[in-house]
Amino acid sequence: MRRIVQGTPVGEIAKTLREVTKEGRYYITNTARDLSQSDFKNRILLHTDLLAAPSREKAGYFSLEITGGASVHVDILRKQVDPFTKLELMREKMPSTMFQTLCRGTNLFGYRPYPQNVIRFTVREFAPYVDVWRTFDFLNYVPNMMAVFEEVGRAGKLNEPCLCFSTGPEHTNDFYIKKAGEIFEVTGQDVTLCIKNHGGLGTPKRIGQLVDGLKQHYPDVPIHYHGHNTDGNDIGRIVAAVRNGAGIVDAGDASFTGFYGPPPILTVVQTLRDYGFEPEGLDEDAVNETSQILQSERQYYAPFESQIKGFQPTVQTHKLPGGAMGSSLEQAVKGGFLNKMPEILQEELPRVQKELGNYWSVTPGSQILWTTAVSNILDGERYGNPSGDLRNLLLGKYGPFPFFKPEDWIYEKVLGGNWREVLEEEGGEREVPDMDLAHERFALAEHLGYEPTNHQLVLFLQQPNDAVDFFKFSEEYGEVYVLPPSIFFKDGGFKTGEHLNYNDCHGKKHLVEIGPSPVSETGEVNVYMVVDHHQTIFSYQAEKRAGGVSEIQELTREEILDLAKAGDVRSPFKGKIVEIAVKEGQEVLQGDRVAIMEAMKMQTPVLAGMQGIVTTISAKKGDTLFPGSKILKIDTDE
Repeated sequence: MRRIVQGTPVGEIAKTLREVTKEGRYYITNTARDLSQSDFKNRILLHTDLLAAPSREKAGYFSLEITGGASVHVDILRKQVDPFTKLELMREKMPSTMFQTLCRGTNLFGYRPYPQNVIRFTVREFAPYVDVWRTFDFLNYVPNMMAVFEEVGRAGKLNEPCLCFSTGPEHTNDFYIKKAGEIFEVTGQDVTLCIKNHGGLGTPKRIGQLVDGLKQHYPDVPIHYHGHNTDGNDIGRIVAAVRNGAGIVDAGDASFTGFYGPPPILTVVQTLRDYGFEPEGLDEDAVNETSQILQSERQYYAPFESQIKGFQPTVQTHKLPGGAMGSSLEQAVKGGFLNKMPEILQEELPRVQKELGNYWSVTPGSQILWTTAVSNILDGERYGNPSGDLRNLLLGKYGPFPFFKPEDWIYEKVLGGNWREVLEEEGGEREVPDMDLAHERFALAEHLGYEPTNHQLVLFLQQPNDAVDFFKFSEEYGEVYVLPPSIFFKDGGFKTGEHLNYNDCHGKKHLVEIGPSPVSETGEVNVYMVVDHHQTIFSYQAEKRAGGVSEIQELTREEILDLAKAGDVRSPFKGKIVEIAVKEGQEVLQGDRVAIMEAMKMQTPVLAGMQGIVTTISAKKGDTLFPGSKILKIDTDE
């Protein structure tokens, strides 16, 4: 039993993996983070992970994927937990298991490229807690991953570069083998190479062929297969991967598995055993014990499970990754277009995928494909309402298209009639200038009223508005990660006089008594609570919608465009203001960018509909606006 523990030198990890694979054995990674994102919209709480930690520690996994991807953002946005605190507490309960992260290359744990110095600073701060760095780029463009590779190597941690996998005539073994060679020129071969099958695409036979092709060319590089069970067939792909030489595979705790994440660990083990393959160092009793602990927790996460139940063989057509399925369905419900999902998924999304180059549907590329397809269906005009991110894709800001460029008519729809001139003037890879980190630290200190830590600065650089809100929330209300999901996600709120008994993540018992919540004459709500026999009063103002939305009726897209032509700039959709690009008194021309809004993780510029002077600005950075909310007013300068 050769367990690889955290702190093992990278060269020793690679050597052990080579030996184990040659003996016909394999390791398992528990992809708890990916399971949470794919099947529970990233809502699995730290409290639940801490309950499972002792048995997961005994299980003897190659690694536990517990951070990265969208979880860093959702931790502070929806779960009010510091991602660094999460790693510190998990390490106390899991001293031996290697922790793994998912990193989006230049996008880190966000949705768009960051400056090089921010990338390197972020990796350096997370590296003491994270042992395995699974890094990918949605265009499989190696330069976008180089800064992460370099910093991970300097930290003495294990690089796990990814080959994002998809299907179609362009996605050949020759392409992926050549791409692997480009990666190894940067990282060397003391790495684990991940086949990242984020959508659960292809057949078992196809995955087996790819693993075999890679092993023939690079026999000393350990292969880690990662897939999703969206179509119900990932166990078949895992078996094919291991039979052809993969040394690590991904799976999840059975009691929390669903439709769009990984398949159950023990089912994988039992199936491979029939083919003569045994897991290295796995304690199957501990795996089963984890699921027994988690079983009673699942009921509290039911509101976050997919609105559509069942496996989706149609993923082979629409290619939407498991991590995006849940959030996309949630957006469809909130946006009132769930009935349009069959048309979006089975007709428009695959059409857009091919038109935009048949690249890999993974963040941020998956968001570009998804928002474009949704806009095409809901607006009734294909590519008539392009996002800023789609524009940047066509301009080559993310890197070159891997196979072929979209047709000219798409460039014209997105960039305008003079698209060739725009492409000539603005095209090319985005050079994101370094940020003044000292200045950003000072700005954060101004928000908080005290000197921030490096960890706080990292989170602020990733998600400025949400990070500040989280820090202020934590300062006022304390660390809420001690709350179990039965309290944190309690449906229907709390009633006056209600008594809540629960155990925190350390097993300590607590009692919360809910008191009255009177509203003062000024509109302030005062909530009385007794926590462990100590009375506490929380006061807050009822939230008001920004942009005057309460004073307007819902406007159509045509009405919003007509108002813009008259100088009354309104929000075209529900989203958040990430930038106001003008000041009152500033002269603007028709077509100038006056603001940037973000929705569904994509940024869209808001343009001036007329020439004039900005006279009134009604919204500010960080405001959540609704369709028709006021942003600013432009008057003629005559």
